[in-house]
Amino acid sequence: MKVSKLRTSISLLLILTTTCIWSQTVVKIKLTLDSEPPIINKHIYGHFAEHLGRCIYGGFYVGEESTVPNIAGVRTDIIAALKELKIPNLRWPGGCFADTYHWKDGVGPKNERPTIVNTWWGDVTEDNSFGTHDFLNLCEELGAEPYLSGNVGSGTVQELADWVQYTNFVGTSPMSDLRVQNGRTDAWKVKYWGIGNEAWGCGGNMRAEHYVDVYRKYATFMSGSGIEGGLYKIASGASDANYHWTEVLMRDIPHHMLQGVALHHYSVIDWSAKGPATAFTEEQYFTTMERSWLMEELIQKHTAIMDKYDPEKKVDLIVDEWGGWYNVEEGTEPGFLYQQNTMRDAMIAGMNLNIFNNHSDRVKMANLAQTVNVLQAVILTENEKMLLTPTYHVMKMYNVHHDARLIPLSFDSPKYEYKGKSLPALTISASKNAQRETHFTLTNIDLKQTHTVILDIASLKIEKIEGKVLTSEKVHDHNTFDYPNNVHPKDFKNFKLKNGKLEIVLPPVSVVVLKGLNRR
Repeated sequence: MKVSKLRTSISLLLILTTTCIWSQTVVKIKLTLDSEPPIINKHIYGHFAEHLGRCIYGGFYVGEESTVPNIAGVRTDIIAALKELKIPNLRWPGGCFADTYHWKDGVGPKNERPTIVNTWWGDVTEDNSFGTHDFLNLCEELGAEPYLSGNVGSGTVQELADWVQYTNFVGTSPMSDLRVQNGRTDAWKVKYWGIGNEAWGCGGNMRAEHYVDVYRKYATFMSGSGIEGGLYKIASGASDANYHWTEVLMRDIPHHMLQGVALHHYSVIDWSAKGPATAFTEEQYFTTMERSWLMEELIQKHTAIMDKYDPEKKVDLIVDEWGGWYNVEEGTEPGFLYQQNTMRDAMIAGMNLNIFNNHSDRVKMANLAQTVNVLQAVILTENEKMLLTPTYHVMKMYNVHHDARLIPLSFDSPKYEYKGKSLPALTISASKNAQRETHFTLTNIDLKQTHTVILDIASLKIEKIEGKVLTSEKVHDHNTFDYPNNVHPKDFKNFKLKNGKLEIVLPPVSVVVLKGLNRR
């Protein structure tokens, strides 16, 4: 998307005040846009669907014979919801499952497909009825780019090369002929490919020094024929603060073979004691926000390593797994990772999306884990019922940033304090799109304090503001199948624009999006 180049210098005065009687903070910001800031890539708003629990079977896929309305076995209500979300890409089939998945088991007549035991997630037997055609046709229906995770843990180089040919080759070849035989004439033109997943763990327990050779070998035999610009190959990247992993990948993989390096980070209280999804304490809430805020540091430090080897930023950082992770709901299979989704998750989503936006010079794709019924899902289902979670609403509110030009902001946030510890209470990002609309997204994680933000936006020539807010009385509030609209966005009026100054009052535990319409 072409966006008009911003040439003017913009000065913003941002005053932050809290309702605390002992503190008032005033921050002056001068923002000069002498060069073009980055475009916020819409793929930052991507999603992830693994063969895990009820994400695919019983979530997306109910089968063509189901009484639940469906298109080729995929629920129509989920399709409609994801279209509303403007989902830009979807990652599949894993996750850990990817390195045990053999794609040829999932094509051809469904009654002839072999079964597989999902040893990673519950030791359930799957019949491979949802395979390559089902997934790629779903992506077509959604208007989303597919992101396929290739099997390098238990698969072969030939197997992955064949998958690329099966999905992409337009001429006569063994794999394209097989695709036609299986009912698909046109190639899907899959651009985004992950070469393994979590190679440091479930993808093979490899050392970084070994994985780079594995990556180079697999990447060599993946043909980008017919794909504009060639395949977009993503290396299995670091977990959290494993900076050595990023160092080795950036140093030892030739950059012409590497388009993206992945990063995984979950907002987990403690891997041995994750805590409940709904009945959490303030201490657990604060720790979750602390883990979520770590994303800012991780991106900065991994980016610094990438900058050392790639100062022109030709290799992208891909945060293809992120989100909250808690104990499963009582009475559910531990290996299915089914958890509820509260306003705490809305805070995680708002915070992380603002962070990604503000680092969009290097972060070009991210994938929330996961789409349906798993971890920080945007959709939950129960038989014929479906609900949209608070995280869904945040993702939808923020999609105004898709492919818009970032407006860089800097400020000293007021603090959210708990028992002598503190975190920044606010994250904010802003952008201007091709329609000359300016959007601000603001998240206040503070459990108790209202924070007022005043911006001098006279230079932006905004003449009208409208807004939405997602908030609730309690941070534990969530949607249920009996009350699916308990938490949902509402019109936001608690702001005023006068003489070029915009004053916004952010309630505790809230996500706000404001749209400014510019004078022509």
